Amino acid sequence: MLICFYLKNKGRITFEFMLTMRKILFIVFMFFAAVASAQPQSAKVVADKIAGIVGDRIILLSDIKNSIADIQRQGGTIPENAECLILEQALISKVLMLQAEKDSLPVTDEEVEAELDQKIRYYINQLGSQEALEEMAGKTIYQIKDDARESVREQKLAAAMQRKIVDNVRITPNEVKAWFDKIPVDSLPLYESELEIGQIIVYPKASRDLEQYIAGQMNNYKKQLENKVTDFCTLAKQVSEDPGSKDRCGQYEINRNEKSWDPVFMSTAFRLKEGEISAPVKSKFGYHIIQMVERNGDNAKVRHILRIPPVTEDEIKQAVQKLDTVRSKIIAETISFNAAASKYSDDETQKYTGPFILNRDGSPYVTIDQLDKDMVGMISKMTVGEFSQPTPFTDEQGKKGVRIVYLKSRSEPHRMNLHDDYSKISQFALEEKRSKALEKWMKTMLPTYFIMVDPDSKSSCSNLQKLLTEPKAF
Repeated sequence: MLICFYLKNKGRITFEFMLTMRKILFIVFMFFAAVASAQPQSAKVVADKIAGIVGDRIILLSDIKNSIADIQRQGGTIPENAECLILEQALISKVLMLQAEKDSLPVTDEEVEAELDQKIRYYINQLGSQEALEEMAGKTIYQIKDDARESVREQKLAAAMQRKIVDNVRITPNEVKAWFDKIPVDSLPLYESELEIGQIIVYPKASRDLEQYIAGQMNNYKKQLENKVTDFCTLAKQVSEDPGSKDRCGQYEINRNEKSWDPVFMSTAFRLKEGEISAPVKSKFGYHIIQMVERNGDNAKVRHILRIPPVTEDEIKQAVQKLDTVRSKIIAETISFNAAASKYSDDETQKYTGPFILNRDGSPYVTIDQLDKDMVGMISKMTVGEFSQPTPFTDEQGKKGVRIVYLKSRSEPHRMNLHDDYSKISQFALEEKRSKALEKWMKTMLPTYFIMVDPDSKSSCSNLQKLLTEPKAF
C-alpha cells in the first residue's frame, strides 16, 4: 500500500491517507501470492487471464482481484479504479525487481523466509489459528509459503531497488518552506492536540516468601495434572493470571523465532514433547506451567498457566522511594531524563525505542486517545517540562509498577504550520521529492523494458498509458 500525502481535487489540496497509486511515493509490491492464498477458495476468480507482462514476468488478473478482496476484508477503502491502480503498481514493481536483479542487489533466502514467517503469523493472528488460515486458504502452511515465496522475493528486490534510487535524496529547509507555501491556506489540515510523553518505569519485585509460596502452588498444580485430578484447560481457566489466554485454556500459537516472547518461556516450551507438561519455570512475567499441545518445526501450539507473585505495599513504597531519588537527580540536572530511563527503567521496550511513547508511525507525537486512562489523568494536571511524582500504576498485563512521567511538549489543536509541524511537513516534502526522483528514474528506464498490458485494461486505465510505448500491447 502507498501513503499519499495529498491529492489534487478541483484545484485544491486535501491531506489524507488513502490507498492509491496515482502518486508513486514509496512503492511496496503487493503480496499477491500470500494474499491470494489467504482467500477462501470460493472467492477466487475461476476464469483467469494475464493482465500484464514485464520482461518475462507475468501479472495475473486473479492476483489483482484477490488483492482488492484482501483490502476489503481488512476494512480498507477501495477506489473506483482500484484494478487500474494496483495493476500500475504491479507493473512498476516488476520493473524495479528486474532492475534489482540486473544490479545484483542482495536479497538472501533468510530474509525471504523471515518475511514469509511474518506474513503467516500476521494472517494467523487475524484469523485466530493456523487451522483457520489453512481452512480459509484450502492449503497447508507449507503450501501457502511455497506459493508466496517467489512473490516475497520479488517484493524485497523491488523494495531494495527503490531504496537505491531514493535513499540519497535529501531536502533543505528552503525546499520545505517552498513546498508548504504552495498549499492554499484554506486547505491546510487541522491537527488535534499532540503530546510528547516519556516515562521511567520500575516494576517492584515480590518478596522471597511470596515467590516461594507461588512456586509451591505451581508444583501442587503440576501434581494435580499428573494425577489427573484436573485437566489443563480447566485449571488454566480457574487459576491462570494471563488475561490474554485463560479463557481459551491458556493456549497460544508461537514461533521459535519471535522476539516478543520471554526466552525462558520459549526455550522451555520447545524442549517439551507433544502432550508433555513442564515443571514450573520463572520468566520475567511470573511462574509458568507449560504444556506442548502440538509442534510443527519452529511453530507450536502451547498452553500455559501463569501465576504472578503479588507485590505488597512495602515493595511499592520501596519503588516509589527509588524513583523519587531518580527524579531528584533529573531535576538537579545531574543526569538527563533519557540517561536515567536507560539506567533505571524496567521497561524492556525502552532499550530499543527509548523512553518516549511512540505513535503508530514511530513518531514521538501521540494523541490523548493513545494513552492509558491513568496517564491521561496525570498529564491533565501537568505543565510542559514537568516531571510527575513517582506514581503507582497497573499495566495492560495487570502488572503493578511505579513510574515517573515527563511531559516534554503539548501542542494545541491547530492548522498545519511550519512552527509546530516542521518535522511532518519536511517528511511530506521529502516524500514528494523522492516520488519525483522515482518517476524520473522510471521515465528513463521504462523504454528499456518490454511491457504489455491486456487490451481491456489498456482501454479502461488511462493511468497505464505513461508506462506503455507502441506497439507494446496485445
